[in-house]
Amino acid sequence: MCVTKTSSVATSWADPAPSSVSASPLARQLIDAYRTVRDETERRAAPLSAEDQVVQSMPDASPAKWHRAHTTWFFEQFLLGEHRPGYQVFHPDYAYLFNSYYVSAGPRHTRAARGLLTRPGIAEVAAYRRHVDAAMIDLFETAEQDKLEALAPLVEVGLNHEQQHQELLLTDILHAFAQNPIPPAYDPSWRLPASGRSGDEWVALPEGIHPIGHAGDSFHFDNEKPVHRALVGPVRLARHLVTNAEWLEFMADGGYRMPTLWLMDGFASAEREGWEAPGHWRNVDGEWRIMTLGGLQPIDADAPACHISYYEADAFARWAGKHLPTEMEWEVAARAGQLANAFGMVWQWTRSAYAPYPGYKAIEGALGEYNGKFMVNQLVLRGSSCVTPQGHSRLTYRNFFYPHHRWQFTGLRLADYDA
Repeated sequence: MCVTKTSSVATSWADPAPSSVSASPLARQLIDAYRTVRDETERRAAPLSAEDQVVQSMPDASPAKWHRAHTTWFFEQFLLGEHRPGYQVFHPDYAYLFNSYYVSAGPRHTRAARGLLTRPGIAEVAAYRRHVDAAMIDLFETAEQDKLEALAPLVEVGLNHEQQHQELLLTDILHAFAQNPIPPAYDPSWRLPASGRSGDEWVALPEGIHPIGHAGDSFHFDNEKPVHRALVGPVRLARHLVTNAEWLEFMADGGYRMPTLWLMDGFASAEREGWEAPGHWRNVDGEWRIMTLGGLQPIDADAPACHISYYEADAFARWAGKHLPTEMEWEVAARAGQLANAFGMVWQWTRSAYAPYPGYKAIEGALGEYNGKFMVNQLVLRGSSCVTPQGHSRLTYRNFFYPHHRWQFTGLRLADYDA
């Protein structure tokens, strides 16, 4: 993790005592997992002021306090409201304010206007989290074993959902900070680690049929299944991520001005948005710098290129005479342990459309809206980033964004089909 730990951890717990000794092993396991994830959200929000937590810098981002409240609503809506008899919601309007896109769960506030929610304030959001946390712990401690066993998978979805928002909390506040003319720092000591290079530059994948997707009963999202077979290769994948040094060469060669390198929509986006460099880069007195969680910093030539849209990644690959890998090629190479920095640096664009695997079925109910309804017009990214929470990465994880998005920690590695 390259998100620096804060010395003072703000928690959401009114009673920090360990879980009840009379609770069952499963209950204690759920309580510990729940507390760990919920406290990590508060730790990430702790360095932010009240003003920081209300800002929404673009429609695709959300305020930090909204992330804190939305993840709380998730547990209130899908666990407490449906499975804890007599539960009283904290506030009758919060379901409207903090639902995101679950149409089946009821109406919701417009996404692009979340930054207009000056109320509730961060103190009320903290109280909301404490209210729901206390009820969740009580549910864990009092539910019968068979009910706990039935609820455990739903709790796990909720915790993984909150981990997704922990990453978004940081990427969204970084985008907001990047709009400031006097750049603030979330954590002055923050640095993106350098990639490092060792071993062969390319990983060869001979032609073969491979299983793709999540196998077994460990946690996964529904979009990672079912396991199916795919023909992969022959192809070579770059062992290493594309670096800032390589990206500077692309820029110096006029890469952003060559329409022959770009998809039509991509070049239109670059012209419309005035792209001359990756997201969060600034030209300061003729020298490129990058806005990071540690503030405005010099470009580290050895660090992976970051805040890259799919359009930019595709253009760079064409400029280099290469391609982007498919998500299947990435998974096969990563499963064999052949890719450097596959996790914990930057999400890596693939050229695979975000579509259902053969035989995919969304889960029933409102949670079926979690992934399935987004399976169009987006591209798959693999791996994880430096702000992905610990324990939230796996080989089969399918992240997805629209091709123009670049406020996330997104980069690339190359593929070569001419070997």
